[in-house]
Amino acid sequence: MDLRQVFAGFLTVSMFLMLGNMIKKDHFDAIQVMTITGSSGSQLDVIKVEKQTITKVSKVSTTPSKETNQEIRPCWTPPFSKDVKQSKGFITFSLTSGPEYHISQVTDAVVIARYLSAALVIPDIRGNKLGQKRNFQDVYDVEKFVRSLDGVIKIVRELPADLAAGKPAVVRVPNRVSEDFIIKSIEPIFRRNSYLRLAITFPSISLKLREQRNKDLVSTACLAMFGSLELKSEFGEVAEWMVVRLKALARKSDSQFIAVDLRVDDLEKNCKLRGGTRAKHCYNAQEIADFLKKVGFGEDDTIYLTQARWHESLNPLKEAFPKTYTKDDILPAEKKGEFMKSGNAQLERALDIHICSVSDVFVPTISSLFYGNVAGKRIASGRTQILVPPQVLGSSSAPSDFISPHVSKKNHVAYSCYC
Repeated sequence: MDLRQVFAGFLTVSMFLMLGNMIKKDHFDAIQVMTITGSSGSQLDVIKVEKQTITKVSKVSTTPSKETNQEIRPCWTPPFSKDVKQSKGFITFSLTSGPEYHISQVTDAVVIARYLSAALVIPDIRGNKLGQKRNFQDVYDVEKFVRSLDGVIKIVRELPADLAAGKPAVVRVPNRVSEDFIIKSIEPIFRRNSYLRLAITFPSISLKLREQRNKDLVSTACLAMFGSLELKSEFGEVAEWMVVRLKALARKSDSQFIAVDLRVDDLEKNCKLRGGTRAKHCYNAQEIADFLKKVGFGEDDTIYLTQARWHESLNPLKEAFPKTYTKDDILPAEKKGEFMKSGNAQLERALDIHICSVSDVFVPTISSLFYGNVAGKRIASGRTQILVPPQVLGSSSAPSDFISPHVSKKNHVAYSCYC
C-alpha cells in the first residue's frame, strides 16, 4: 500500500474524531484545506482546523452587551423620476474642509439642483491650503454618484465651453438649505444668470430633525445624504481591511470593538481640557478612559482612535485599555505613505468615517459634524450604540444612560429617512 494513502487515511480518521469532539463541545471550528508538498514532490490535501467558537460564555461583568443591529426601513419614497436631459442652467460647487463636510455639501447641492431643475457639475475637492485640489474621482466613486442620481437631477462632468469661459454668480448657502431660502435667495439669481456657483457655509453645525413641507426635497436629501457618496473602491477596500483587522483583534478576547473619535489636535484647538467652563463638550484621553471603565468596558476591549500616530497625551487611555490603536498601528504598511503623508488628512478622515460607522460602539469626544454624520450613518444601518460621555461622571453606570440624544430622542435628520 502506498505510504501516501496510509497518511491520507490517518488524517481523514483524525479529522472526523476532531469534528465529533467539537460537536460534543457545542462549537465548530473553521476548516481550511491546505496543500502540502511531500518529499517526493507529490501533493496531499491536509485539513487545518482553526478555533472559531460560535457559542460563547457570557462574561460576568457590567460590560455593555454587543449590539444586535436593529431592523430599519426607509421612511421615504425615492424622488420621482423626471426628464432631466433639458436643464434650465448649471450649478457648480467645491467640496471643502473634509469628508464629514462633503456629505452635507453634496446633499445641499443636489437639493438645490433638483428644485431649480439645474444640471449639477461634478465638484472638485479643495484642501485646507491654497492650491490644494483633487478631482472628485480621486477620492470618490464617480460612477456610483452619477448612477445614484439618475433621473433625479442631471449630472455633467464639466461645463459647456462657452460657460466655462465666463464667471458664475456666486451664492453663499447656509448648510441644510431650506425651501424658503431657495425661493427667496437662490431662484431669482438663477433665473437671471442660469449659471451659479454655490459656496456652502456652516454658520452652525446641527443635524437635528426639523419639519420639511416639501416631501420631494426630503426624499432628494435622503438619497443624496445616504445613497450617493461612496469612497472609490481601492480606498473603500483599505477602510474595510482595517475594520476586519480591528474586529479580529476584538474577537480574540471575546471583546468589543470601540471606535473613539479622539484627535489630539482637535482637542487642543477646540476645547479647554482643564478648569473653567467648556465651550464645547469634549473629552481628553484620561476622561475617556474613566468613562469607558465607568460603563463597564474592560482591558480586553479593543479601541480604535481616529488619531493618526501615537501621542504621549494618550498614555492614560493605553494604560487602562492596552488594546488601543491608531491608524499607524492598523493601516497596512504599504498604505501608510499614501494615507498618512502630509496633506492627506482628508483621506485619513474618510477612513475614520467608515470605521466609526461600523464599529460595535462609537464614542465621540467633541460635538462636531463628524459626530453628526457618523451618527446618521449608524442610525441608517441600525447601529445605534453611540455613547456620549457626560461632563461630570455621576453615580450612574448604565450604558443606556449615555446613549446619544440623536438616538434616544430620535432628533437626528436620519430619522426623516429611516425608522
